[in-house]
Amino acid sequence: MFDSLKKEHIVAGDGFNRWKVPPASIAIHLCIGSVYAWSIFNPPLTKQFGVVAASAGDWSLSSVVWIFSVAIVFLGLSAAFAGKWLEEVGPRMVGVVAAMCWGGGFIIGGLGIMTHQLWLVYLGYGVIGGCGLGLGYVSPVSTLIRWFPDRRGMATGMAIMGFGGGAMIATPIKEYLLGLFYKAPTYLGPESAVQMVTEGGRRVAEVNGQMVEVVVASAKQLASAPMALQEGVYVVGTGNTGAAGTFFTLGIVYFIVMMLASFSYRVPREGWKPAGWTPPAADAASRKMITSNNVHIDQALKTPQFYLLWIVLCFNVTAGIGVIGVAKTMMTEIFGTTLPLIVNSTFAATYVFMISVFNMVGRFFWASMSDYIGRKNTYHCFFILGTILYLSIPFAAAQVSVSPAVTWLVMFYAATMVIFTMYGGGFATIPAYLADIFGTKYVGGIHGRLLTAWSTAGVLGPLAITHLREMSVTNSIRDLASKIDPAAFSEKFGASVDQLDQLVVAKTVTIARLMEIAPAGTVDPTSSVYNTTMYAMAGLLVIALVANMLVKPVHAKHHMEDAPAKPAGSGQGSDATRTSTARA
Repeated sequence: MFDSLKKEHIVAGDGFNRWKVPPASIAIHLCIGSVYAWSIFNPPLTKQFGVVAASAGDWSLSSVVWIFSVAIVFLGLSAAFAGKWLEEVGPRMVGVVAAMCWGGGFIIGGLGIMTHQLWLVYLGYGVIGGCGLGLGYVSPVSTLIRWFPDRRGMATGMAIMGFGGGAMIATPIKEYLLGLFYKAPTYLGPESAVQMVTEGGRRVAEVNGQMVEVVVASAKQLASAPMALQEGVYVVGTGNTGAAGTFFTLGIVYFIVMMLASFSYRVPREGWKPAGWTPPAADAASRKMITSNNVHIDQALKTPQFYLLWIVLCFNVTAGIGVIGVAKTMMTEIFGTTLPLIVNSTFAATYVFMISVFNMVGRFFWASMSDYIGRKNTYHCFFILGTILYLSIPFAAAQVSVSPAVTWLVMFYAATMVIFTMYGGGFATIPAYLADIFGTKYVGGIHGRLLTAWSTAGVLGPLAITHLREMSVTNSIRDLASKIDPAAFSEKFGASVDQLDQLVVAKTVTIARLMEIAPAGTVDPTSSVYNTTMYAMAGLLVIALVANMLVKPVHAKHHMEDAPAKPAGSGQGSDATRTSTARA
């Protein structure tokens, strides 16, 4: 069965409509793009037993947030190792395996949730599902580039746009399913009406003559429940967050959709060209740095161009994550206090939605634009414009803290939205960039290996952001504490300034609480705690700009040689070039 999926069995005839291929690619990317909506699962996974509030036996937030990172790491690793296999067997087989891994990963993860085995969730969603992400991500790339040699950027932009929009579509679906499978735990009554004792750190109450563990849920905690519930005491283990059912349902649906899409894949015959299209003249191709030669996937790793483009992608993604990871928090902390009538919870929710919209639109816009201005110039735009925009964020934050005005909010909003388009555009443009530099024959495999840059950025970005922000917050607290009268500090916190570090660790002392006793005229430093992060991200873009400037055409010694013509009447292979030789 698997042998029938190989690329030699899915070669399209000359009358095949190439526009039938992009919908299949978009469908697969919409399925795997739902990984960006992982955060929706964090609350229910940390309340599997308590349901309305976390119980003693529930997983901690710190233990589940890394499931997403594991999935991204295995996305890059699987794409790197399976890239060469993709070029050998074709996109249909890779798409089928991707469907099995992504859909199966949800099923295994659902079993882990149902049995409360966290390692199964990591194995299913993180490892196996992550492999499905990588295979599904690269499977359409080389195929689309071969079907659209006249519009490489637009073609890959269409598919990868689906990955960016996957979270936007998956978010309401996941929320609906969680509500559908949700079951409220047994309600015992208001806290004042239930007699509870503490045993080993757990709250327990008597129910039908037996002592059972309970949780106390406040009105604030219950506000996020999918149904109206009363605040008070609930029995642990009697409800259902709906997470397991959601995992099972999504696993089945994603498997079916991806299988149907995979069987829609067709590849063009060797030497096929769109009707009426002629390859660009040598001088035009040279200006846009488009090669007519091919570089073998193993040979590509011996070129400096591969590593320069690795830096380009890694730093562009890291910088983008630097804003996406803190965008909502940054918006709320900087403008929520200075412009509270505008920046409320509704405004923040709309802002998060617009992040997905601009991320998705940027993937198609910038990739299509690169067909006209060239891939290298497109990345020049990312890094030059991006550096300016990253530096504008601290400026807007500083200005609004001194003089609250909507102008600075508009400046911040516009800057971040353009950054999100370039973050998505970087993903969508890189496959066409690789095809221009290394040729189209092994671009899928080369792209897969380059995606290790994404895995690296997926770990490097959050670590850098967390460290830099914590460092800025600590420095701001120490600076504020030095301006406050020691007697006022002791009266406020019940301890001397000498114990500041311990008070900060215990979250007793915060910037907001220090501002309550700060001398009149003291500027709230909250808006500046992200400055270091933005400066660091701008610095990464400068390094990426230099790397992009150093990208030159691949030396002829790395090009593949043309295969000698076959005698008339001999059998014809599927390749017109030798796949394992390079010029000495």
